[in-house]
Amino acid sequence: MSQKKIFLVFVAISTVSLLLHHGGHLSWTMEAFHLGCPALRSHPAPGLKPKHTNVAFLKTHKTASTTMQNLLFRFAECNNLTVALPVQACSHQFCYPRSFTSHFVHPHTLPPNIVTSHMRFNKAEMQRLMPNDTIYITILREPASMFESLFSYYNQYCQSFKRVPNGSLEAFLEEPWRYYRPDEKDSMYARNTLTFDLGGDKDRPATDVAYARGFLAEVDRVFSLVMIAEYFDESLVLLRHLLSWDLDDILYVKLNMRTPSSKRSLTPGLPSKIRAWNSLDARLYNHFNASLWRQLSALGPGCVAREVKLLRRAQERLMKSCFGGRMPLLRSAAQIKNKDLRPWQPSGKVDIVGYDLPVNLSRGFSSQAQELCLKLIMPEVQYTRVLLRTQSLRYRRGYQLRPAQQLHPLQQPVRTAMPRHLQAQRGKLPGPASGTWSTSTPKPAAGTQGRTTKLGPKSSQTQASLTQK
Repeated sequence: MSQKKIFLVFVAISTVSLLLHHGGHLSWTMEAFHLGCPALRSHPAPGLKPKHTNVAFLKTHKTASTTMQNLLFRFAECNNLTVALPVQACSHQFCYPRSFTSHFVHPHTLPPNIVTSHMRFNKAEMQRLMPNDTIYITILREPASMFESLFSYYNQYCQSFKRVPNGSLEAFLEEPWRYYRPDEKDSMYARNTLTFDLGGDKDRPATDVAYARGFLAEVDRVFSLVMIAEYFDESLVLLRHLLSWDLDDILYVKLNMRTPSSKRSLTPGLPSKIRAWNSLDARLYNHFNASLWRQLSALGPGCVAREVKLLRRAQERLMKSCFGGRMPLLRSAAQIKNKDLRPWQPSGKVDIVGYDLPVNLSRGFSSQAQELCLKLIMPEVQYTRVLLRTQSLRYRRGYQLRPAQQLHPLQQPVRTAMPRHLQAQRGKLPGPASGTWSTSTPKPAAGTQGRTTKLGPKSSQTQASLTQK
């Protein structure tokens, strides 16, 4: 056989092998290519920009941020990155609602590549903690639907909500100053929560236009991407391009959702009252919703639509592979047999649903595939504990081998006692943000236990439903 024929046979065999091994990934890339979109990589290729791995995600409240956090946790594990996690005195949040300080970070999780747990943003402290090339990201949600979720979720913790007769949202909005106390515990859930999370003044009067404009400008300067929960998939497309990530890196399943019976419909007139009461949050949302669509327009509507379609298709395939060929059913915590997959319940009046994996998942699945499916549906509290355990093990193994000059400036011996300034906070934070990291089964007013789990995809549903938490 001539050398030319041998070469052609070799090329043919290589092509078939490539199609078999990367068939799904290749189809994603080709579909995007036909639209003139940037390639959807699933494997490193020479000359392509490397993935950006230093990311700070400000996890805001009731904005689909738990779903985003899970995505970042999995990306970190897949790429052997370090996630900054709270000291145990802070539970699974960085001692929220206190303003963030690097002293809230567990020393076994330094130096970090990613930070994604709840905090009240403090730019100076974050810049002290994170590498200089860190990209800052956060997420917002339409204020009316977000406030309804906050009112429902924190009704048993926030005094401004608890003192309202019959737990009536309408009554609160009719006379908010009758029930709201700006300086009392958990008041940040009752007014301009997004502004507070971002480090702003939640009680600045709506008439102070100069403050509002300055605050918006500062958020714009710090955050390279502000995602919008109602357009979660479109936001992920922008994230993928910003960080040079692959399509596989942004697969997710919706987490921390309420049952329909735990939600209330907003009667006519309530949304406008909510936006007036949360005027700073409304300004934030309006500004960054418009900004998001400008960025999507610059990328190209055709490219964005195609990537969203490919993302949802890939998620459906992944989900079906994890759940025995069918889409999973949402289950109440009581119905979930694996206690490591039971979501925390804020109160008896709100039912947070989750997922359970098929009993026979191990059949035909590698341990790596099982791990993926478990982590994909693992609730926040449990996953945080899993990461702390694995990163602490890695830290201890490498500590003796590491020269002193290579230690992060913030790394110090681990405290065995809780710092005084945290003792006053302990037990005062709502739900899993209070108390210690016990390993017992979660109860309605306590944190839940965690263990290793793996990922599973999500169904292609509208993004509005994702945010109905």
